[in-house]
Amino acid sequence: MSGESDLRTLLRTMSATLDTGLYVFVTMPEGMALDGLRPRMMFRETEGVTCILRREEAEARGLAHEFPCRMITLKVHSALDAVGFLARITTALAAHDMGVNPVSGFFHDHLFVPDGKEDLALEVLRALARDAA
Repeated sequence: MSGESDLRTLLRTMSATLDTGLYVFVTMPEGMALDGLRPRMMFRETEGVTCILRREEAEARGLAHEFPCRMITLKVHSALDAVGFLARITTALAAHDMGVNPVSGFFHDHLFVPDGKEDLALEVLRALARDAA
């Protein structure tokens, strides 16, 4: 069940979908109960557990949060060892003064872009796909 690893094929065949939610990054101490929270991503770091949550979830729980962002899913099954795919994408977004927090799942890569810049990010991604064709 391996994904695509050819960079040109990845770029040419990708499409992007925007999730309707507004997300934020939260850090919690190791062992803190999630008690019904539904993170899109969790990662254990030395300093604590990073969670990406919908903003309304974080605020309802009174959790301090940062980086209001929108999630864009790249609809191409990229191999976990694909070389240069996210580098090409993040470089293109950086050229438009946009920071991005990419997260790779088993099947897809997801981009967390600043709230308000999601339309520009989608435009940049479409241009990358067109230029690779």
